[in-house]
Amino acid sequence: MKFQLPKIEVNSPLIIWYAGISFVILLFGYATGGKSTLDLFTCYRTAPSDPMMYIRMISYVLGHADISHYLSNFFLIMLIGPMLEEKYGGKQLFYMMLITAFVGGLVNVMITTDGLRGASGIAFMMIILCSCTSIKSGRLPLTMIIVVIIYIGQEVVSGVLVKDNISQLTHILGGVCGIFFGLYWKPQSAGSSE
Repeated sequence: MKFQLPKIEVNSPLIIWYAGISFVILLFGYATGGKSTLDLFTCYRTAPSDPMMYIRMISYVLGHADISHYLSNFFLIMLIGPMLEEKYGGKQLFYMMLITAFVGGLVNVMITTDGLRGASGIAFMMIILCSCTSIKSGRLPLTMIIVVIIYIGQEVVSGVLVKDNISQLTHILGGVCGIFFGLYWKPQSAGSSE
């Protein structure tokens, strides 16, 4: 019997592209001493007439401070994202990620002058959305309630008690988006390929 390696399957194109693009942006950030990350992939308030402020309100989810920041976000996204992409389809999951990014960026610009970057809001959205996988009409899964209490509760406590460079607000907003998508966004039909 001849040994044959299994064929590698691209099971989650959206998540793979997201991780790959973010990694290239991270390398570019290292090459420019962080200038490209600050100028293009960090969300912060500028004059309302600055068109870049609106672009950065979404592009910040592609930028990361360093390799550790990147890995901590994409470890979770690569673990959970493929399952969600299979359940909701790449197009729907892309819209969920886009909406989550925009909500986080908009709130950041409205209430703080701090710079925001990274995919942690997307990761939190996915964590909560993943816990919603068994929602049936009129019922909330206990696992979702527990995950919400643990993850969002931890972020609320950290936001109040800990002063660090982590945006707990973005994590909370990502979790809230995950709850909304889990309760109101229908998974794709079983036979759909999109």
